[in-house]
Amino acid sequence: MEISLAPELLFDIFGFPVTNSFFTTVLVVFCIIIASFVLSRKISQKPKGFQNLVEFVLESILNLADNVTGSRKKSKKFFPLVATIFILVIISNWAGLIPALIPGGTLGINEIHHGEKVLIPFIRSGSADLNMTLSIALISVIAAQIMGVAMIGGKHYAGKFFVSPLKKPYFIGTFVGILEIISEFAKIISFSFRLFGNVFAGEVLLTVMLMLVPYFAPLPFLFLEIFVGFVQALVFSMLTLVFLKMATETAH
Repeated sequence: MEISLAPELLFDIFGFPVTNSFFTTVLVVFCIIIASFVLSRKISQKPKGFQNLVEFVLESILNLADNVTGSRKKSKKFFPLVATIFILVIISNWAGLIPALIPGGTLGINEIHHGEKVLIPFIRSGSADLNMTLSIALISVIAAQIMGVAMIGGKHYAGKFFVSPLKKPYFIGTFVGILEIISEFAKIISFSFRLFGNVFAGEVLLTVMLMLVPYFAPLPFLFLEIFVGFVQALVFSMLTLVFLKMATETAH
């Protein structure tokens, strides 16, 4: 099995390349949509089973958002985006662990690379693809800008970044504003590489352990990656929440 930094190409549709990470992400999205549709049709006043689990997760996220924003009104505004990112990222992270659960290896297609026969897996976490993490990071940062303008007004929001150098203390506000602009772009980079690096490193570790000792030895690392997948999803969504809160507060 080949370990590649870039996602592996499975096939193409009318010239559009379909990689294993894209294929896995599409499956995850469809599963979330179908589960949401089924759950919405069978909502009960006395939740049990899957509904109970979903309500517990969503209520926990909302309560955690209250602790960050200090306002239920703001929490409800930010909740759809934050909860969606958390659910998508955590399921995507855990989906990448499925090959480690398949006895005897993983499912995929055999291809010839550099004269050698290698296995290209069908399943690879979307979070192990920099394109995926960059996309979510862009959505998160752009949503914060839009929410900031919508809630405090364009003039007040722009005042965080563009300050007259003649305003006391002289030049300090202008310099801080420039740093704020730079930090907005830095968020995209840090968001993207933090999630990508942690998930990709975990998949490489599991793959190596499966190749060396294929049965019981990888189990501790598998449980570790389950925990890491949860932590990374929580960190990504909570940082999004913090940035949304900061964007909707007027500058002082």
